[in-house]
Amino acid sequence: MTNKTLLIATKNTGKAEEFKALFKSRGYEIKTLLDYPELEDVEETGTTFEENALLKAETISRVLNQLVIADDSGLRVNALGGMPGVYSARYAGEQKNDASNNAKLLADLGEEDSSDRSASFHCALAVAHPEKESLVVHGQVDGLIAEFPTGEHGFGYDPLFYIEDLGKTMAELSQEQKNNISHRANALAKLDKVFDDWIGEV
Repeated sequence: MTNKTLLIATKNTGKAEEFKALFKSRGYEIKTLLDYPELEDVEETGTTFEENALLKAETISRVLNQLVIADDSGLRVNALGGMPGVYSARYAGEQKNDASNNAKLLADLGEEDSSDRSASFHCALAVAHPEKESLVVHGQVDGLIAEFPTGEHGFGYDPLFYIEDLGKTMAELSQEQKNNISHRANALAKLDKVFDDWIGEV
């Protein structure tokens, strides 16, 4: 490919930094949806993380005629039957408010007659280019839901996601630590192994 521009299909600056940090060695100029304010939001109508990631990546790739990476990520809490799942970003409403989502999660867990606080972050990562079949990889990290938010870093449910092996929530980790263990990091590590072969076919 002669065009070394890579669009990360997000307006979330925290998420974009994770991708930039994990993708900088490939020599791509990294852009996000903030660089394309004229683009309409892609409605996430899928029922799985993979469906939503593909929908975003393929739609934007066709519109811009360029390489696009999109992810759909979320939190699955076992005691809540896997919720909030694909509704993670809008769990407490369409406004996508992290604090409200965390508060609702703790309230919903408090109503459950269960001591199970196990949970996992999931990431489906889709790469699309107009001239080829899309590539999808998955990543996951397991943890527990803490009783109250802790930590100043990260975003989303990071302050509640407690990792037993580290004795910290995701929000207590440095960006470097998070990039080593996160669900997106796991997905990107898998992508790293297959990306060159995939992109070489364009």
